[in-house]
Amino acid sequence: MSANPEAHAVLETKFDLPGQSAYYRGKVRDVYTLGEKLVMVASDRISAFDHILPRPIPYKGQVLNQIAAHFLDLTRDIVPNWLENTPDPNVAVGKRCDAFPVEMVIRGYCTGHAWRTYRSGERVLCGVTMPEGMREHDKFPEPIITPATKAEEGHDEDISREEIIEQGIVSEKDYVQLEKFTRALFQRGTETAAAQGLILVDTKYEFGKIGDDIYLIDEIHTPDSSRYFYAENYADNQEKGLPQKHLSKEFVREWLIENGFQGLEGQTMPVMPDDFVWKVSERYIELFENITGKKFVKADTENILARIEENIKAAL
Repeated sequence: MSANPEAHAVLETKFDLPGQSAYYRGKVRDVYTLGEKLVMVASDRISAFDHILPRPIPYKGQVLNQIAAHFLDLTRDIVPNWLENTPDPNVAVGKRCDAFPVEMVIRGYCTGHAWRTYRSGERVLCGVTMPEGMREHDKFPEPIITPATKAEEGHDEDISREEIIEQGIVSEKDYVQLEKFTRALFQRGTETAAAQGLILVDTKYEFGKIGDDIYLIDEIHTPDSSRYFYAENYADNQEKGLPQKHLSKEFVREWLIENGFQGLEGQTMPVMPDDFVWKVSERYIELFENITGKKFVKADTENILARIEENIKAAL
């Protein structure tokens, strides 16, 4: 195997698929519209602080796609979802939905953005009041929902439940249902993680509609959309004021911060060296195996783009 990570990774795809009517390049996924179907290719791009990093991470797309499929199958009893099949390790095919323009972010712990807000002295996040006396990574008395508007480019913006309804971004009836689904999905994700010795710290869900029906869309409970801790040493680490071991992208964000980048104007994006790229790849595979309880089987990366295109076309 080549030591060059790019030789084993998908930076982007530009297929011309039969019946294709639109193509959209997201931060991580390349999305093809074919009538009422969507084909989502999980690339190996990685983003942090709402910026795409210059180097792809081998096997990351496969990890994301297969974890998402695993959890979408496990939550169909809570809410219907868009996924129909996965014809390739990096590909998901399903229903095209009209997406709600908000992400439903739910946080069980005072970590990441919640902690940065809290540490700054603020006690209200997205209209939700956080209790006094919290330390980083403390559990909230109840999970809090902190929605964000979805940005095509740049930063997603925090927004409150009241603003979403007042501005007509989502109807009150639909928003109430989105909150119910979000809490039920987070509860299921929490239980599934606990069974694997993990803590689901926070996550986000995206929803869409077909007619009057709400569907869960995109990915769920992946390391790109979620943060996990190991449960085993959580209480002890909290008591001693030690850092928690993350299974998420947080260690990538920490590396970027250490190298002078937080996505702010005027900052230069550092380029990850080969050894760190492979370390990130290993961490993604570790999360796959920990959260699903399954052994990760690396797909053949010799002619990765040809493999993906061939498998999509065979499935259409």
